[in-house]
Amino acid sequence: MDASMMAGLDGLPEEDKATMASMIDQLQLRDSLRMYNSLVERCFVDCVDSFTRKSLQKQEETCVMRCAEKFLKHTMRVGMRFAELNQNAPTQD
Repeated sequence: MDASMMAGLDGLPEEDKATMASMIDQLQLRDSLRMYNSLVERCFVDCVDSFTRKSLQKQEETCVMRCAEKFLKHTMRVGMRFAELNQNAPTQD
């Protein structure tokens, strides 16, 4: 968990901080797995056409690589944009 998230927990007792940190870590893991599953499903549906072989055909492999690259670039860009917006948002004091 990053330091900016922990800063919001300063007024809590240590036990509550640990509980919140654990919950945040679990949510981040869940979101990461959800993103990964979404990537696999989307690229599989878009790229895999034939089930006649155990391995991917060359064009399917190329398609999967491009799909995954686009998905990850998009995800990174969205994350960066949210971070920018979060920095410019007024804080609640």
